[in-house]
Amino acid sequence: MNCTALSQAWWPVARTARVALAAGLLATTGLAAAQSITLASTTSTEQSGLFSHLLPQFKQATGLEVKVVAVGTGQAIDMARRGDADVLLVHDQAAEEKLVAEGVAVRRYPVMYNDFVLVGPKNDPSGTRGTDVAAALKKVAAAGATFISRGDKSGTHAAELRYWALAGLPAARGGGYRECGCGMGPALNIAAQANAYALTDRGTWLNFRNRGDLTVLVERDARLFNQYGVMVVNPAKFPHVKASDAQKFVDWITSSAGQGVIASYRIGGEQLFFPNAGK
Repeated sequence: MNCTALSQAWWPVARTARVALAAGLLATTGLAAAQSITLASTTSTEQSGLFSHLLPQFKQATGLEVKVVAVGTGQAIDMARRGDADVLLVHDQAAEEKLVAEGVAVRRYPVMYNDFVLVGPKNDPSGTRGTDVAAALKKVAAAGATFISRGDKSGTHAAELRYWALAGLPAARGGGYRECGCGMGPALNIAAQANAYALTDRGTWLNFRNRGDLTVLVERDARLFNQYGVMVVNPAKFPHVKASDAQKFVDWITSSAGQGVIASYRIGGEQLFFPNAGK
């Protein structure tokens, strides 16, 4: 057989092989895409270090990769409303329940809780130390002390606004009130540099190393309770959502295995989050 004949004989085989290879690559790519979900969550869950502890164990159990977008709860909920996430893990129960009522999320599941704390200078010039967050904020405002607010429509920001309202100061919060429009870690960095007061979730505080002269001043007020919920974005509204894989995340994190992993996350011997799925 001459070279031309050999070439002509080989071409259909080579073409078939290339088509098969391309199809295999596409299938592999599709499989890889199906093996990941997008989780929109809060900066507090990420900056507390929880996800670094939790997600590798979820992947080991299910084979699924989780791509986390850590933003304020308000921004995470906006992502859900655009169909830009498969699942949410956030901490603003009223907003979460509204999302379900609107049909954007399928169902809300309680997952875990911790609490908020008011931090500030160790010498506490405003005299806030105690267990009453509303009374403490009144003193901050009356003293004109510097208070760093996240100001980012996050779950922490929403809670802070509720506490100002409880203090009878929904708008006028003193001359030292500052909004940074930033996540919990950056807000704490600013507060540490300014030796200012700030509201933070306990998990992020325990994982925060740049404390400067700050310490916890107000805690153990029942109103500082901080509940987290998880929800699958509704595939009936957004057909591209990976609802089946997202539900696997919900099922695992609310299972005894996932709840145990949450409970096992500690810093300096102190537990950061307390599981309460099904309650």
